This record gives sequence, structure tokens and C-alpha cells, in this order.
Amino acid sequence: MSFSSNSGGGPMSEINVTPLVDVMLVLLIIFMVTAPMVQAGLRVDLPNAEAPALPNSETKLRVTIGHEDAANLASPIAIWIGQDRTTLERLTEQLRANAIVQRDHEAYVQADESIPYGIVVRVLAAMRTAGVERLGIVTDPLSSR
Repeated sequence: MSFSSNSGGGPMSEINVTPLVDVMLVLLIIFMVTAPMVQAGLRVDLPNAEAPALPNSETKLRVTIGHEDAANLASPIAIWIGQDRTTLERLTEQLRANAIVQRDHEAYVQADESIPYGIVVRVLAAMRTAGVERLGIVTDPLSSR
């Protein structure tokens, strides 16, 4: 309940910001709790190697090669552009239409270590055909295992 200092008994001309602050704090807490869950990404068992860290991954395009079921190495092989699933046959056309590839001509490949080398080479060739001039390969640091 608010009280006004004017004795006229008319409507208050001051804005009560307490409810606004309460709502904003609740929204802040919700975003702080859910943000780490959104960035979980795809699970891939990367090979270990000494390499520099990947630059700001939010502005860089990643092509991920892994198994549909990460726990089952016998499951079919799947390819993702960012978080969008695709096939090897459609990879070139989807990369040609990708705004990041058109702007930067750069992409990174992250492949499960159990993926056959021939499939990785076909993905790299499709990326080059799509106009990717700078290819990076994502690995786990040697000290991570």
C-alpha cells in the first residue's frame, strides 16, 4: 500500500517500480539457470591432439560428424550443421545457402574418433565444394583424458 504526501486525496502521480523489479529479478534467475542447459551441444568423442583453442564458437560454423546414438557405435552415421541434421548428399547445397559460409568462407569439422576416415574426407570435400576456403578441425586437448 502506498501513501502520498499530498493531502488532496487524488490519484498518485508516482510510479511504483517494486513489481517491475521483482519480475525482472525472477526473469534474470530463470535465464541464468536455463542458459547453461541450452548450450549443451552434441556429444562427440573427439580425438586428442595438441592444437590451439577454437575461436569464439558462437560466430563460427561447426559441421559435426557422429553416430545417431552416441552410446552405440553401430548406429548409423549422422551429420549436423550447427544443430541442424543433414545428409552427406545435401551437405554441399545447405552449406552454400548458409550465411556464415557466404560471409566468412570458414567452417570447423568436429568428428567422432570412431568415424571412418573416408567419411570425414567426403565431408571435407563437400565443404570445399560449397565454398569453404578455411577448414578447421576440432579436437580435445591431450590433457582432457
